[in-house]
Amino acid sequence: MDNNNISGVINEDDELESKKPWQRECLDWILSIAIAVALALIIRNYVFSLVNVSGSSMNPTLSDGDKLYVNMFMYKPEVGDIVILRPPQNPKIYYVKRVIATEGMTVNIDPLTHDVSVDGKVLDEPYITGKTTEIGGAVAYPYTVKEGEVFVLGDNRTKGGSADSRSIGLIPEENIKGKAVFRLYPFSHIGSIYEKK
Repeated sequence: MDNNNISGVINEDDELESKKPWQRECLDWILSIAIAVALALIIRNYVFSLVNVSGSSMNPTLSDGDKLYVNMFMYKPEVGDIVILRPPQNPKIYYVKRVIATEGMTVNIDPLTHDVSVDGKVLDEPYITGKTTEIGGAVAYPYTVKEGEVFVLGDNRTKGGSADSRSIGLIPEENIKGKAVFRLYPFSHIGSIYEKK
């Protein structure tokens, strides 16, 4: 009696598979696509991104139309890094700038010599187009960078060349998306965007 009952049991999963194989396949496809989209969003928002440079504020290092690979994974700003950031005044747009000083460092822009110094040492900046002719009005120099802030400048420092910490003030670290690592386009300039030391 017990043996007859056992042999007559139908597995519900087997029945579903035999009756609706196309539904199961559709479900597998939907699940696979959903996982792929979720992974792509996680990678794009937290690991790396591709950005297009617009404008001339980073000339001659970067040019209008350059395409950059940006690393965002566990990134903490360091002096000399070229970063993608959102200015506090307009967080819907992104800027590309160079980190000049991080928390605890003192920045000065000499109004006579136009030299930029950090902690009393004049920076050697082979990447800029010319002297830093405007000191801006966002901060009073010398300025000591507070905790959680970074001081950034564009490489194009001539009159009206770059909207940076001279005019928009210090950038909160949480407003920095990541570090631009290398240029992907144009192909004639593919590679590192940093000076070789």
